[in-house]
Amino acid sequence: MARKALIEREKKRDAMAAKYAALRAQLKAEGDLEGLAKLPRNANPIRHHNRCAQTGRSKGYIRDFGLSRITFREQASKGNIPGLTKSSW
Repeated sequence: MARKALIEREKKRDAMAAKYAALRAQLKAEGDLEGLAKLPRNANPIRHHNRCAQTGRSKGYIRDFGLSRITFREQASKGNIPGLTKSSW
């Protein structure tokens, strides 16, 4: 499980990006690069990092399911993901 501080930091980045989204769009449309540079770094949505919904793990993230590879495998083995079956041959 990821540290709680890392998960909370990611939530803070998401909130800040949402707060400054309209202003960023306006400054980009005007071509005001100095104004963009004065905004907080975490206001940039590119700094968002995907995390597993259950564990908060940042690496091995599967975008379609919102889970890390480890959690995905556990849930698939238990049959908790609809329409997904473990293959064998």
